[in-house]
Amino acid sequence: MSSETPALSAASTAADAAPQVAVPDNVLLADWQGAYDGVPPFDKVSPELFPEAIQFGIDEQRREVLAIADNPAAPTFANTVEALEKSGQRLGRVLSLFGVMTSNMTTPAYQALDKEWSPKLSAANDEIILNEKLFARIKAVYEARESAGLDAKQQRLVTRLYESFARRGANLDAAEKAQLSAYNQQLATAFANFSEKVLADESTFITATEAELKGVPADVKAAAASAANERKLPAGSYAIVNTRSAVDPVLTFADNRALREKVWRAFVNRGDNGDANDTNATIAEIVKLRAERARLLGFANHAEWRMQDTMAKTPANAEALMMRVWPAAVARVKEEVRDQQAIADKSGAKITIEPWDYRYYQEKVRKARYDLSQDEVKPYFELNNIIEASYWAAGELYGLDFKEVTGTVPTWNPDIRVYSVTNRATGKQVGVFYRDDYARTGKRSGAWATTYRRRAGLLGDEIVLGSNNNNFVKPAPGEPVLISLDDAETLFHEFGHAIHYFLSDVYYPSFGGTPRDFVEYPSQVNENWLLTPAVLSKFAKHYKTGAPMPQALLDKIEASSKFNQGFATVEYLSSALVDMALHTDPDGIVDPDAFERDTLAKLGMPKEMAMRHRLPQFNHLFSSDAYSAGYYSYLWSETMDADTWAAFEEVGNVWDKATAGRFRETLLSTGNETDRAEAYRGFRGRDPDVNALLKKRGFPTQ
Repeated sequence: MSSETPALSAASTAADAAPQVAVPDNVLLADWQGAYDGVPPFDKVSPELFPEAIQFGIDEQRREVLAIADNPAAPTFANTVEALEKSGQRLGRVLSLFGVMTSNMTTPAYQALDKEWSPKLSAANDEIILNEKLFARIKAVYEARESAGLDAKQQRLVTRLYESFARRGANLDAAEKAQLSAYNQQLATAFANFSEKVLADESTFITATEAELKGVPADVKAAAASAANERKLPAGSYAIVNTRSAVDPVLTFADNRALREKVWRAFVNRGDNGDANDTNATIAEIVKLRAERARLLGFANHAEWRMQDTMAKTPANAEALMMRVWPAAVARVKEEVRDQQAIADKSGAKITIEPWDYRYYQEKVRKARYDLSQDEVKPYFELNNIIEASYWAAGELYGLDFKEVTGTVPTWNPDIRVYSVTNRATGKQVGVFYRDDYARTGKRSGAWATTYRRRAGLLGDEIVLGSNNNNFVKPAPGEPVLISLDDAETLFHEFGHAIHYFLSDVYYPSFGGTPRDFVEYPSQVNENWLLTPAVLSKFAKHYKTGAPMPQALLDKIEASSKFNQGFATVEYLSSALVDMALHTDPDGIVDPDAFERDTLAKLGMPKEMAMRHRLPQFNHLFSSDAYSAGYYSYLWSETMDADTWAAFEEVGNVWDKATAGRFRETLLSTGNETDRAEAYRGFRGRDPDVNALLKKRGFPTQ
């Protein structure tokens, strides 16, 4: 669906009248050049360029905003709201580059810049939000919105803008505004400190010998050998880097229990070792500042404040959903542990299942129950094939074509691959897609999606620039990258974000983003197509022989689709429940380790498991405000995801183009132009049914 240009023109705005200042000769400040309406100059970026660039961007945005606030003309939608939508574009481009450097290419120089500039950027943002004259103009447009001839989207934009400013402190008095800005700057510094400490612990590694790695697949050992070589360890050494993609295969396959425990403890204790990289004091500072800020803004706690602009609306609604799922998940874990213990006993191991045993013995249960092991599947999940599978599925469902381009688009690392994205039906350029798939020193862990330019009619931006960032272990030269089923699902998940931003087609830039508990929904839906027969038969080919995955193996994968759901659900949901409990505490005075331990005890957390993200390394919560009191959003989104997949199943064809078209037109292309709950009802004819989620996970329905 194409967004139509509103009746009110933004051709002449107060922001256009802002004083013009000569732009310094700094490549970060220049308009993006080259193909695809200009692309970021990633190859020309260096740390010393950023101070001048960020400061100039802040100053330019200030001039633009002051021109709006000081405009002597009566406030209108065009000279106030649209003008604000157009402001700060150069600063946005600079920060896109800065974000890549601090997430994908961190060095001590970039960490120092992050700590220096994060509070300054926070202060600059507060200066806009807390500008009395600007807020008065926004309020005037808001109060006249129903009589000013605005269409529904414009009224929604005005309402959201007014409510956002009010929620973020625009109605406070001068002393309160100063205190709020101080809180925000202190938090920005603490976020940078937290990220630096976690990254330092993720840069550590465990050494292992050939004998200790008995049972570990050859490709995993080869990657560990390559990591050891990169770190200049003696010949014959192996290095298990302290990141999930390196640790999980060892915990799944290593026969050596002592090694499993050593690797597990190093991983779960990142940020929690009482040393210079310990994050507990930083977390305590962040939680206390958040509680004080929420109280200043008139909210009972941080969660109440953060959830104002979400689909769930309140902590109680999010908790209600989580607690509908939690008991069934815990009960399933108890069954899984019982099955593991039986196999351990039968083998004569004489152990009691501990957290470092869970993946290892669960893999043996999988083998016993389904005659299936991850090691049997991985040879058919070669990284490049799964990437191509994700592109093929996007083409079949949404008509997007991905073609790799080389030599024309600058990248931040030689390993980055770039793709031109076009509309299959029209041949029109849709976007440019960057793939940063490999782990490296200085790159934060996990997987994420980023956009560098979104489609927005008001700004004339048509070609979307975005990336997927993964942390697969880079193999030795000439070796294949074989990924697990979990890794393949992560790849499809992140690519779902990419599909969402390539299809989003809004006029106003602010509508390009969606509520936190909606944003994971399109990505979770996309995971479903990975294990469809069409994808597996075309792309699950043996990396050596090219032979397709045998039907017998396909059948076993299908039969085991609900396997291990207790572990997966409890691992995630425990993190979400602790997050919500932490941020509904009105005082915010906590000992993070004790709080985590006590909260899990109250929940009845199985002792054989740990949270997916323990508080000391929980980047979602403490590297920014983004997911704080919001980690529940994956479950909220997955409820919609399960119900959406059911819509495809109900028509008898998960590749049904009519259903995919409705999904695209109603939910993917519309950004946040309409209320997302209403949009979902427009697609499904009703609210999502949580029973679809329970059924998908193999839990009893309610």
